[in-house]
Amino acid sequence: MDREDILIYIYQAKNLQVVKLVIKESTDGVAVELVGDMEESQLEEINSAVRWMLALDEDFTEFYALTNHEPKLQQVEKKAQGRLLRSPNLFEDIVKTILTTNTSWSGTIRMTAALVEQFGDPFHGSNNEYAFPAPDRIARSDEQTLREVTRLGYRAPYILQLSQEVSSGSLDLNAYKSSEMEPDQVHSQLLSIKGIGNYAAANLMMLLGYYDYLTIDSWALKMVSQEFFNGDQISPQDVKDVFERWGKWKGLVYWLWNWSDTK
Repeated sequence: MDREDILIYIYQAKNLQVVKLVIKESTDGVAVELVGDMEESQLEEINSAVRWMLALDEDFTEFYALTNHEPKLQQVEKKAQGRLLRSPNLFEDIVKTILTTNTSWSGTIRMTAALVEQFGDPFHGSNNEYAFPAPDRIARSDEQTLREVTRLGYRAPYILQLSQEVSSGSLDLNAYKSSEMEPDQVHSQLLSIKGIGNYAAANLMMLLGYYDYLTIDSWALKMVSQEFFNGDQISPQDVKDVFERWGKWKGLVYWLWNWSDTK
């Protein structure tokens, strides 16, 4: 098996124990090797976390039936695409999403690595492997440290406030994963989080399994313009109109569209 077929994640359990998860494809689906000490009672927690991370409980039968009629999506079912990799918890995904705003991908990687190394608990016996920090660890810091030491820039107060609200219990992110909340309500709640705008909220909705939201940025405007409008200037509404016919799957259709021939 190639190295790229293996996902390695440093996971911190609810009892604060830090272990390494080595996740790879197997003939029966997914195999997980657990490196480190873990209590028997924590194994169900790990199982649940991995199922969430890989979206193993989602059913894409309807989606695949739709994509089979579109040449630009014919690779989707064959490659079993559709499941978006996500973090074990929404807090981590929100923090990482905020760190993607107004920066390059290398900048996002740098800020995330700094946050993890500064506030995360290490995997035993390792000097360079850390679990993503729990909200309370970041909440005990301050804006100046996050700005000047972690170098999060203008994002520092957003990350700090989010961490403090989650840590105190005033913001329950697990509620966003509940089927009792309507998608529009979840979307509205996400937009109320400081640092989360329309693009970030749409990205998070996709990670939560709501695929009728489009992540529209300058790249999307460029690619959709060239693919459908002969390179003419378009608006975000034009992007929405193009994919509207795909209904509740339109965000995933856009995400998996074969843009290779688009220049």
